[in-house]
Amino acid sequence: MCVLWLAMAQAAHATGTDPAPEPPLQTLAESWAHKLLETRNTPGQDTPLRPEIVFGQLDSRLQLAPCGRVEPYLPDGAKLWGRSRIGLRCVEGPSLWNVFIPVTVKVWGPAWLVTRTLAPGEVMGPGDAQLGEADWAENPAPVLVQQGDWLGVATSRSLAPGQPLRHNMVRPVRVFDSGTEVKVVVTQARFHLASSGRAMSHGFVGQPVRVKLGSGKVVSGRVKRDASVAVDM
Repeated sequence: MCVLWLAMAQAAHATGTDPAPEPPLQTLAESWAHKLLETRNTPGQDTPLRPEIVFGQLDSRLQLAPCGRVEPYLPDGAKLWGRSRIGLRCVEGPSLWNVFIPVTVKVWGPAWLVTRTLAPGEVMGPGDAQLGEADWAENPAPVLVQQGDWLGVATSRSLAPGQPLRHNMVRPVRVFDSGTEVKVVVTQARFHLASSGRAMSHGFVGQPVRVKLGSGKVVSGRVKRDASVAVDM
């Protein structure tokens, strides 16, 4: 009789029609987040990036009521970039609830990594950084992707080997002061005309500056590394 009862119980379990249980909340959030990252554009989309999602844990003290359908969502003001959170709300159940799960989204991509200790104000040369990989989302400041973005510019603070270069770590080099007489090269079509004038503000490499010519006319141009000002007409 015992053997018969066990066989009947196993058969009943095998042919049961109970619905499949809902996936764990973290599994649901992970699947949703990965799909969202695949369909949404991320900063630097023209550069190959590799996202990585690290999930935290829900508060173990939570006592959530059974729910027929849980809907993941991104809270207002949140984004899947760096430290963030994903909302999980019950939309079908006797007692509706809403919880949040912490998440850290790392976005790995090419970056220029510092090769030696640099003091504030040092002008960076070709050997001061090398191509590598870094987490773009670790810091809000954009990563410098092109070598021309940092080569020949000055550091704005101390930098340690291995740090990825970001926009807030460098600043243009100042090559002349306001009131200095500078060379002005005006380019129009294929013609180049050289003149001189007085700078109306400090000159930083790659930055715009206004120059007052001897005729009294004021022109705007971009500061070159040789302390001249290039004006395109």
